Amino acid sequence: MSGPEARHARSLRVRLTVLVTSLLALGLLAALGGTLAAVNDWRGDAGSLGELQQRVRAAALTSAGVALVAVALLSWRGVRRALRPLDGIARAAEEIGAAPDRVTGRRVASGDQPAEVARVAVSLDAMLDQLDAALASRAESEQRLRTFVADAAHELRTPVTTIRGYAELFERGARDDPQELAKVLSRIRSEAERMGDLVDDLVLLARLDEQRELERGPVDLTVLAHDAAMDARAADGERTVVVDEDGPVVVVGDEPALRQVLANLLTNVTRHTPSGTRATVRVRTDGPHAVLQVADDGPGLAAEHRERVFERFYRADAGRARATGGAGLGLSIVAAIAHAHGASTAADVTPGGGTTVTLRLPR
Repeated sequence: MSGPEARHARSLRVRLTVLVTSLLALGLLAALGGTLAAVNDWRGDAGSLGELQQRVRAAALTSAGVALVAVALLSWRGVRRALRPLDGIARAAEEIGAAPDRVTGRRVASGDQPAEVARVAVSLDAMLDQLDAALASRAESEQRLRTFVADAAHELRTPVTTIRGYAELFERGARDDPQELAKVLSRIRSEAERMGDLVDDLVLLARLDEQRELERGPVDLTVLAHDAAMDARAADGERTVVVDEDGPVVVVGDEPALRQVLANLLTNVTRHTPSGTRATVRVRTDGPHAVLQVADDGPGLAAEHRERVFERFYRADAGRARATGGAGLGLSIVAAIAHAHGASTAADVTPGGGTTVTLRLPR
């Protein structure tokens, strides 16, 4: 029941006042009526004044006693009936309190409650709405955590299994074959490095989830864009990486974290587009925001993948080998760092084909 409706509802205070006043008036009238009846029935002479006083006293006491008992019984019944809605609210609160970890969806407000009770019910329902929302959020968070742990265990199992297999191969005789030994050690080192990178990514995500305060300071995104493009060209000489900028764009942020964003985005382009695909790092301002984009001219992503690329362990091409396709954490780290900076992220289609990832950071 909303506030205006509650104001127009019957007031419990008025109802109880009218009830008590009516019963008191009834009791007084009953006592007075009994006394007057005793006087009217008296037939004695004027000398028997004492008898008259005795009759009046007896009639007054008797009628007052009867009226008092009647008023008490009627008051008890009336008050009990008036407070019945509060009993229902109390029972509902006790039932909800008995299972505080479960979303109930139960509410206590109804249209036929007195105004005071309706206000209590509306306040309790509002509290239950917040409680249900908090419980649903906690359940969702716990589910995400379980999924995250399961995915992390699954990703770590592969390199561990590979290393164990090569260790067994080493024990079965590879140690005696120099060529085989070099191959085994190289694979063990490669899987160990991949496992180390995955652990580093998981640790970084865990720290970002803890919402630790970032080391903030003025950061020129244009400088970071040129550095990232140079690093990408050094890592892959066949790839064209250009910077499109109009001058310095300074934001307040964590410089190493923002460098990580650009490195992850360009690594994503390198891993998921054919060799020679052009990449563009674009830095602009848009009102109160700084816009940082990494666009490629590759095959692009389908709409259902673009909506999920920032999810942890999500890979658009599930059949791609983990060693070359990554674990699906790069863009998750980008989204987490952006969130820590109060920025938004989006993956869109590049005009002409390809994918463009955009960050909008507050300046």
